[in-house]
Amino acid sequence: MLKQIGKELKNHAPFTSFGAFTGIMVMALFYQLPSHTSFTIFYILHPVHVLLSALVTSSIFEIHKHKSMKDGYILPALLVIGYTGSIGIATVSDSIIPFLGEILLNLPKREIHIGFIEKWWLVNPLAFLGIAISYFRPATKFPHAGHVLLSTWASLFHMIMALGDNTNIIAYIGIFLFLFLAVWIPCCVSDIVFPLLFVKERSET
Repeated sequence: MLKQIGKELKNHAPFTSFGAFTGIMVMALFYQLPSHTSFTIFYILHPVHVLLSALVTSSIFEIHKHKSMKDGYILPALLVIGYTGSIGIATVSDSIIPFLGEILLNLPKREIHIGFIEKWWLVNPLAFLGIAISYFRPATKFPHAGHVLLSTWASLFHMIMALGDNTNIIAYIGIFLFLFLAVWIPCCVSDIVFPLLFVKERSET
């Protein structure tokens, strides 16, 4: 499993770097957005990120589940794995790591936004929609690429909300690094490593 994690992180580093670079380009264009506008954009990108994350995480489990698993256990397992893998790790990626970056960069308007609590009526149903889609039509390739970009931009607008007038070069470099970290580890873990934790042992028997 450690080799798998290392391999996936290595493979995804270039694309994650590209995603973080696009985030900086977006920031250069939209850093003067009012906080309430950035808040609205965050709550468009974050729920869609949760939807794609739930779809990919659940699809990986659905595709690789062991044939000996009893039918009665498959759907509950899919719901638990898909929900925790999407909501939990998307929250870390889009909210918690950016907020830590806001603290370390001393951004003036820093504030954490936990989507599945703050807008529970929007974020949670989309997680279950992603799980439902994966149950009937599992998909992993394109949604994962979309997931990485959406996660980058959701993390970005969380940080733009906190930016204020702090747009010096240190802020740009710091935000790039935190965008990279916010996506690189959480998204690989959510989409690939996390669901395989529940099928690896069975697949070897």
